[in-house]
Amino acid sequence: MSAADLLSPFPASPAPQEAEQTPAVLGVTRSVTGRRWNWREGGQASHTDRMGTAIAQQTGLPEIVGRMLALRHIAPERVATYLTPTLRALMPDPSTFTDMDAAAIRLATAIRNGETVGLFGDYDVDGACSTALLTDFLRRQGCTVLTHIPDRMTEGYGPNIPAIEAMQDQGASLIVCLDCGTAAVDVLEHASGRGDIIVLDHHQVQGALPRVLATVNPNRPDCPSGLHGICAAAVTFMTVVATVRILRREGWFESRPEPQLMDSLDLVALATVCDVMPLSGLNRAFVAQGLKVMARRQRTGIAALLEAAGARDPLSAFTCGFALGPRINAGGRIADSGLGLRLLLCEDAAEAQALAEKLNSVNHNRQSVESGILDRAMELAVAQRAQGHAVLVLSGRDWHPGVVGIVAGRIKEKFNRPVLVGAEMEDGSVKGSARSVPGQDLGGAIIAARQAGLLSSGGGHAMAAGFGLPADGIPALHEFLDHHLATAASLPDAVDLTIDAVVNVAAADVALATDMDRLAPFGAGNDEPLIALPRVRVAYAERIGREGNTLRLTLQGEGRGPRLKALVFRANESPLAPVLEDRDMPPLHLAGWLRAESWNGRTSATFFIRDVAIAE
Repeated sequence: MSAADLLSPFPASPAPQEAEQTPAVLGVTRSVTGRRWNWREGGQASHTDRMGTAIAQQTGLPEIVGRMLALRHIAPERVATYLTPTLRALMPDPSTFTDMDAAAIRLATAIRNGETVGLFGDYDVDGACSTALLTDFLRRQGCTVLTHIPDRMTEGYGPNIPAIEAMQDQGASLIVCLDCGTAAVDVLEHASGRGDIIVLDHHQVQGALPRVLATVNPNRPDCPSGLHGICAAAVTFMTVVATVRILRREGWFESRPEPQLMDSLDLVALATVCDVMPLSGLNRAFVAQGLKVMARRQRTGIAALLEAAGARDPLSAFTCGFALGPRINAGGRIADSGLGLRLLLCEDAAEAQALAEKLNSVNHNRQSVESGILDRAMELAVAQRAQGHAVLVLSGRDWHPGVVGIVAGRIKEKFNRPVLVGAEMEDGSVKGSARSVPGQDLGGAIIAARQAGLLSSGGGHAMAAGFGLPADGIPALHEFLDHHLATAASLPDAVDLTIDAVVNVAAADVALATDMDRLAPFGAGNDEPLIALPRVRVAYAERIGREGNTLRLTLQGEGRGPRLKALVFRANESPLAPVLEDRDMPPLHLAGWLRAESWNGRTSATFFIRDVAIAE
C-alpha cells in the first residue's frame, strides 16, 4: 500500500440523496437542530456485521470494535497497523519528498560549520511547533538559532523582507521558513541574494515556486511523496530525520550523543491535530505516538500549559485541539505572536508557568473579543443565507483580525456553508480568514480569486484559508465565490449526523466507552463513534460552570435501570438545553459520544450530547 493510500481519508458518509433510500436511525428525519440521523455507510448491511464479526474473531477484539472497524472499511489485515500505528510501519523514506535531500544536506552543513540559522515561522500552532522543533534540534547540535514569528496585525501572513534581513544582519547565513513561504516568491527571491533559503511548508501551491535552495512541500505538483495531508511540523520532523541520517553517515555522532527524535513527536502531534489534518495513515502514528510523549510531560512548556488549562489524563487529540491549541494560538491572535513559541522552548519551570498563565489569560480575552464579533456576524450571515448565497462573506469595522477565523468556523458550523470573515482596517483594506465544509475546496477558490486579481493576498487549504483585499472589492469577490462554489448553495442547512450504533442507556457503560476508545485518536478523517440512545428520560438536570453555560444531566432508560451522566456544552446558546430541561417532555432520542473519564482515582462513563430528537 502506498503512502497516499495510508493518508487518504476514510470514505465519506452517504450523500443526502443516497441516505433517503435507507431508513433514518430511530426514524429521526428532523431532530431539534434540524438534522437527519443516518447510519454510517453500510451501518445496517449484513455484510458489515459479518465483516465486523470476522475482524473480532481474527483479532480477539470486542464485537463492537470489530463492527466499528468494518464501518470504517478497515480490512482485517490492516487492523493491527490501524489500532497500533507506528512510524516504523507507516513513515516513508524522507527522500521521497522533492528537494528534501538538498534541504537536509544544507542543514547538515550548517551544523558542521556551526552557522547561525534564522527561522521564520507562522503564527499559528503548526508554525510554532515547527519552529520549536527545528530550533531545539539545531541548538543541540551547536548552531546559533534566531527565530521570528510575525505579528498578525503589523506584518500579516508569511515571510517579509524586514524580518528576514534583520536575521541576516545578525549573521544568519541560512534562513528556514516554516509553515509558510511557498507563496512568498518575491520576498524570498529578494532575500536569497544574501544567503541560502529553505522552505518547509504544506500549503497549496499558487503558481511558480520561489527560486530558493529548497522548497519541501508535499503539495507541490512535482512532489511524489503522496503525503498531501500532513502538516508543516510533520514535514519539519521528516527533514530532521533526513538531516540526522546524513550526519550519522558522516560520523558526526561518534563524539556526541545522537538526538532522540521521538521526543519531538509531542510537537508533531499537537500541530497535526490543531491544523485539522486527517487522522489516518502516517498522521495516526504521529498523533498516537506523540500523545505518549506528551503524557510524560517532559517538555516544560507543554506541561505548564496542561496544568494551566486544567487538562486531565489521559491526554487525547481532544486535549490538543481544545485545551492546548486555542491557548497557543491566542498569543498570535490578539497579543504577542511569539508567546507560544517561547513557551514551547522554555526549560525553566517558573518561567513556563508564568508564560502558560499569561496565554491562559489572553485566551479568556480572546473569547470575549470573539463573542462580541460573533453576534454581529451571525446577523449578517442570517441575511445572506436568506438571500440564497452559496458562500457567506462577512466583514465589519472594529472586528479584530486575530479572531475572525474562529468566528468563521462557528458560522460555518451553524449554516453548513463556506464562510469568509474579514476585519475592515483603517487603511481601507480587509484582512480575513475563511473556513469551508467537506467537498468545497475553499483554498483553491481563494487562490483562483487571487489569480483573477480580486485579492491582494490569499491562500491556504481546502478547509481553511486567509485573504486580503480592498474593502470596496468585497462585492466582486462574493460574486466570484458564489459562482466558483455554486454547489454549496444546495447543501442542507444542517449537516446530517452519521450514527455508528444504537445503544441502550444500561449498556452505555465504562466497558463500552473503553472498547470504542481503542479506535482513537479521533479527529478529522477518523470520526469518534457517534452513538444513539433510544427513548431516554432526563432524571436530573442542573447548570454548572462559568455563567451556567454547561448543562449536567442524569439519564435513565424507560425501563429505569442504571443511570448515565451526560453533559451539554455552550448550553446558553444551544437549542438542546431547553428541551432537555423541560420535565414535561416525552421520551427523547439522544445522539452523542460516550467517553470514559477518570477523576480522583474513579473512572465513570459520560455521554456528551450532540443532538436530541423527540421520540415518536
